[in-house]
Amino acid sequence: MSDKVYRLGCDIGGTFTDFVLLNDQTGEIKTYKCLTTPRDPSDAVEDGIRGMEKYTPDFVEKLDEVIHGTTLVINSIIERKGAKTALITTKGFKDVLEIGRGMRYAPYDVFAQFPKPLIPRHLRFEVEERIRSDGSVLKPLDSQEAKRVVREILNLKVESIAVCLINSFENPAHERMLNEIIEKEAPGISVSISFRVLPQIKEYERTSTTVTNAYVKPLTGRYLSKLAKRLETIGFKGKLFIMLSSGGVTSVETASEFPVRIIESGPTAAVIAGQYYGRLFNIPEMFCFDMGGTTAKSCLIQKGEAGVVPTFEVGRVQRFMKGSGLTIQVPVVDLMEIGAGGGSIARVSRLGTLQVGPESSGADPGPICYGLGGTDPCVTDADLLLGYLDENYFLGGKMKLDKEAARLGVEEKVAKPLGVTFIQAVWGIHDLINETMAAAAKTHIAEKGGNPNLVTMVAFGGAGPVHAYGLAKKLGAPRLLVPPNAGVGSALGFFTAPRSFDLLRSHKVALTASDFIEIEKILKELEDEAAKILKKQASEKDIQFERSLDMRFVGQGSETNVPVSGRDFTKMRKEEVRRRFDEVYEKLYGRTYPDSEVEFINFKVRASLPARLIQFPKINKTGESLGKAIKGKRMAYSPKAGGFISYTVYDRYRLFPKATFKGPAIIEEKESTVIIGEDALVSVDDFGFLWVDLL
Repeated sequence: MSDKVYRLGCDIGGTFTDFVLLNDQTGEIKTYKCLTTPRDPSDAVEDGIRGMEKYTPDFVEKLDEVIHGTTLVINSIIERKGAKTALITTKGFKDVLEIGRGMRYAPYDVFAQFPKPLIPRHLRFEVEERIRSDGSVLKPLDSQEAKRVVREILNLKVESIAVCLINSFENPAHERMLNEIIEKEAPGISVSISFRVLPQIKEYERTSTTVTNAYVKPLTGRYLSKLAKRLETIGFKGKLFIMLSSGGVTSVETASEFPVRIIESGPTAAVIAGQYYGRLFNIPEMFCFDMGGTTAKSCLIQKGEAGVVPTFEVGRVQRFMKGSGLTIQVPVVDLMEIGAGGGSIARVSRLGTLQVGPESSGADPGPICYGLGGTDPCVTDADLLLGYLDENYFLGGKMKLDKEAARLGVEEKVAKPLGVTFIQAVWGIHDLINETMAAAAKTHIAEKGGNPNLVTMVAFGGAGPVHAYGLAKKLGAPRLLVPPNAGVGSALGFFTAPRSFDLLRSHKVALTASDFIEIEKILKELEDEAAKILKKQASEKDIQFERSLDMRFVGQGSETNVPVSGRDFTKMRKEEVRRRFDEVYEKLYGRTYPDSEVEFINFKVRASLPARLIQFPKINKTGESLGKAIKGKRMAYSPKAGGFISYTVYDRYRLFPKATFKGPAIIEEKESTVIIGEDALVSVDDFGFLWVDLL
């Protein structure tokens, strides 16, 4: 039997870095939390592992794998801290990054701004070549001209080059020629070729995604290499995996080659954990809510599945305006993210009203109560002043909070300028952030065809359980679920994610004119390519494949995804494919059009390995009394009573199976605190999950 019994999940957030250590033999879980180090995130990783060694000596030697999620990639895009990058494209297409889809996200706003492209115009270069939409060559690439362009780029001292030629998804010959030339002229330079990053139709999306990959590739490669070396220095000899935006995990090598795939690395993990709990407890409709120090993320999970969408936006100029950001065309879990966290800053707006977020104090300096130099009152300051947090038990007592400094900050910067009482100010901050999250959540649920009155809400994150009861009340959700170690839910979610990778290829052809032997060949090529990526992690016989098609009516601008897993295309009939498309289309839009012709656009494959799931140990406590779990009483604010009332404070670690109690209650654990109002009933199951029924 191997002595490698541990797995470590490490999630770097905007404010805190979370760690979960899982013993696969016993199911025992240990957690740790420390402040993120923005200048070098790997510092926090080492600090956390060193801190955990105090409680579990020599665990690093027995570590089988480390699974890591990071906000590094998305932050480098938003803050424009990526590499100096050049683009090589077909003559006439250098301005596609600005032209985009040619649509204005705010048609009546003459001052509407658009995000600046990651590559300025003087670093975009054209080559004379042309490939037709069917893959035939109209104008061959001149290798001498290509060498001249590459040398001109290298003279500008760029770190990375993106190559995206028209219609290369059908025939990548010219992109491959350019890749060979670049490798000969500058062997060490970072290169991103669109045929490898995104061999998909739609020129703007393909160019934007390839450019984004090139922009963050050197930074990501350096960071992951440095992280791997630091882990080796500590004594780690296992495997390092990175969380993908699509909900799977992949190797460091793949993440370094395709960093655009890990943009939503951290936020995705809590959703995957929620999906796992939904299946574990057979909950058909679940609303996953994860609130950390900087942002709040949520996702509607239906029939045990979190939706995956093919595109999303980064760095929006107008946060809630679709079309105002950089378009990234990679599979990503369909979550909603807003600037609402414990570090969200409360201030008086230009209109003289209270505003909370989206700006955040982050980890440095953080809220006023952290005592690290912060001067702006934040949501965590308000939660502390409302009595929801214990200043002596934050992070299990490792971090003392300064209640008096928080009080002065709220009075000076919120209460006095608004002309309201101190209590109105602190409750206003807490309630407004809940209202902001509820409005966004209702929209997200409605867009997915869900009903907030039927969902079970599951809460994660350091601030999630503090705000979950208030948010559930505003949504009208009847039940709330708070898992053990909810404060480090994302890091815990890494263990429930499969090792997987998604690939696609565009090939536009009408169903009636299509050759199913050719389609089967495309799908097999994608499966072989995905298998090469996963072979480094396990044997080929363990790899499972899921197939799907992006189809549409001829002349439509958007596609409908049709699953066809487990089917050999050479044995399928065209009538069967059409029937499947009509079924999916009618379910989505209420009707279909049998007389209109349909066409294939994209062929997709997801390759995955069986997930190593968590085996939660049952709580072994018998003969316990609820009185032993009570830590005492604390005065905290009740919106129902309109003032401070006595809340019973419980030690979550001393709760036992089948224990039940009514609110008002505060349930404390090291990484998070659960707030329960008077009109709710709490029950504890065999695994330590808290089930809260809102009466």
